Amino acid sequence: MNRRIFGITGWKNSGKTTLTEKLVAELVRRGWKVSTVKHAHHDFDIDKPGADSFRHRQAGATEVAIVSGVRWALMHELRGEDEPTLETILSRLAPCDLVLVEGYKREAHRKIETRRLEAKDRTPLSAGDPNIVAVAADFAAEGEHLPVFDLDDAKSIADFIERATGLVA
Repeated sequence: MNRRIFGITGWKNSGKTTLTEKLVAELVRRGWKVSTVKHAHHDFDIDKPGADSFRHRQAGATEVAIVSGVRWALMHELRGEDEPTLETILSRLAPCDLVLVEGYKREAHRKIETRRLEAKDRTPLSAGDPNIVAVAADFAAEGEHLPVFDLDDAKSIADFIERATGLVA
């Protein structure tokens, strides 16, 4: 399946999640069906101890689906397996107009780099990654050869993503 994918990448505390949230809201407002994939670098959990689904996982289930009339979720315990590739995760998503991928610095899809003055590391990633096609910053990105957007300008960034992914001509 040829999916439209666009990434939001950057160092820790560079504004990735806030920008992703604003872009989802803006693109959905424009009528697009948007999905997201978020890469976490730590041992995260979306399940609470004591919940039935948590107890199923604790008992050893590899996959646990929780289903209601409002939403459903599928949790997969790796149990020693390697972390799945982005491609594997994308293949499990339902059809949509666009997938926004937060994180996954080293993957080869087009992405925008977020930069904030408060970030712990402000070393530009774009110099070493030809897949970074734009920058969103909360300060003047002097000498940058890529298009630079204000980090808070979700409308202009959404316009750019629509063109870059072929959602609009």
